Amino acid sequence: MARIKIEDVFSHLDNQIRRALEATLNEHFPNQNIDPRNVFRTFKRQVSRKCNTWENIPDNFVEKE
Repeated sequence: MARIKIEDVFSHLDNQIRRALEATLNEHFPNQNIDPRNVFRTFKRQVSRKCNTWENIPDNFVEKE
């Protein structure tokens, strides 16, 4: 098993995940005025609460360069 530090993964992919969340919000709530940055901050906070600092993931999900 490999381990990842989940908060650091989210920080590293911050822009990509935020844009994906924004596109999802726009698709599901097209006529709503939702601030994607606030939603993303809340999402990251909830991930921190619901996940362990270090999460085990199967080795086949990790490719070493």
